[in-house]
Amino acid sequence: MTLTRHDIRKAAFQTLFAVRSNADADPKQVMLQVLDTEEQTDSALPEYLVTLVEGVIKHEDELNDAISNYLKKGWTVKRLNKTDLLILQIAVFEIKYVTDIPAKVSINEALQLAKEFSDDKSRGFINGVLANLI
Repeated sequence: MTLTRHDIRKAAFQTLFAVRSNADADPKQVMLQVLDTEEQTDSALPEYLVTLVEGVIKHEDELNDAISNYLKKGWTVKRLNKTDLLILQIAVFEIKYVTDIPAKVSINEALQLAKEFSDDKSRGFINGVLANLI
């Protein structure tokens, strides 16, 4: 099964959403479930998927701090809906930690995820935060 980078980002979003919804969930097991692969071993996981999921989990506080810097006065990451926050975290992780992907690509991918999992108002918000970040 060959996955595009967009497919991997989508799987990362779904994995992180599930893990954040269930504190007992094992991220690698959730990734395998999301991919619905016949081979249920870690070697079946695309390396970039593992990088995104583990990176967002590991750097969550740093990512939230970066996002907070670009929110309107009086807003905090705790006020954001979970979907928008996860999309922002994935994009900010890519912008800050993945050197082979241009920031504009990360923003476009975040907007695609917002198109699939959120609404037009959220897309504008996500675009604004990320555009100000870069």
